[in-house]
Amino acid sequence: MNRRLLTLLVFLAAGSLVMAQFRRGGGRRSRSYDGLNTAREMPSGSTGTPTWENPRTFNRDVFTFARIRYSSGYGGGFSGGYGGGWLTDAPDSDLNLSYRLQQMTSLKVDPDGRFVDLTSPELVNFPWVYIVEPGGLYFNDEEVVALRKYLLNGGFLMFDDFWGDSAWQNVERNMRRVFPDRRFTEMALDHPLYHCVFEIKAKGQVPNIRTGAESEHTGVTYEWNHDGDVQTVHHRGITDDKGRLMVLATHNSDNGDGWEREGESDYYFHNFSEKIAYPLGINIIFYVMTH
Repeated sequence: MNRRLLTLLVFLAAGSLVMAQFRRGGGRRSRSYDGLNTAREMPSGSTGTPTWENPRTFNRDVFTFARIRYSSGYGGGFSGGYGGGWLTDAPDSDLNLSYRLQQMTSLKVDPDGRFVDLTSPELVNFPWVYIVEPGGLYFNDEEVVALRKYLLNGGFLMFDDFWGDSAWQNVERNMRRVFPDRRFTEMALDHPLYHCVFEIKAKGQVPNIRTGAESEHTGVTYEWNHDGDVQTVHHRGITDDKGRLMVLATHNSDNGDGWEREGESDYYFHNFSEKIAYPLGINIIFYVMTH
């Protein structure tokens, strides 16, 4: 993807994040979709997904949401389908964030998303990739080598939606195999990532839809059924030798649900999707594509 062209195309959204909610019908999925390669091959699991078209001249020069298909450390096979694993929140999270990205900026965005293996030759076509619920992932030796090469050659990986100490330790353990001599460090809020489109002044916590909708009355925004500290949100990164951010892990927060479930609850939308999940997701992608 031509990053220079994308940089020229981006126009920063002025003022606050103002959005109209999606109110579309959709059915909850109930089977595995491990064999699929694009987001639009899946039915909506929430409230429907938007559609749009780009001019033909931009068919190739667009940002594409690329979700990594990974294996579970508990069984060796792909962990997918409704209920957890690499497909959690798909396709709505992928397509809704893509729509909001092209709505809030002049960046041209692919109206579809991709499901990609780390060992696929296509990986190099996607400068930003996403892994959800990595508390149960496992990278085999071939994936470790492929991910290291991808990241050192300019790629970027975002981990999201994992809670508690055990899940964090699994992510850290797998990434130490990728980079034995590099460690995660907590991101400071003065990092340019937090100020490139929207001004982000705190690391907000995005709960799942059920906890978030109830939080209007309970005040609880964390998932309690995990070990260790689940109330503190962490944004931890890994950089290359030149200080370029290669990996960002948003721990103890579920931005994917903020993107996926925006149309299911007014309270959830305004307090979590609009205020936290979308500004952070848009800032991350903009920063990656322009640095």
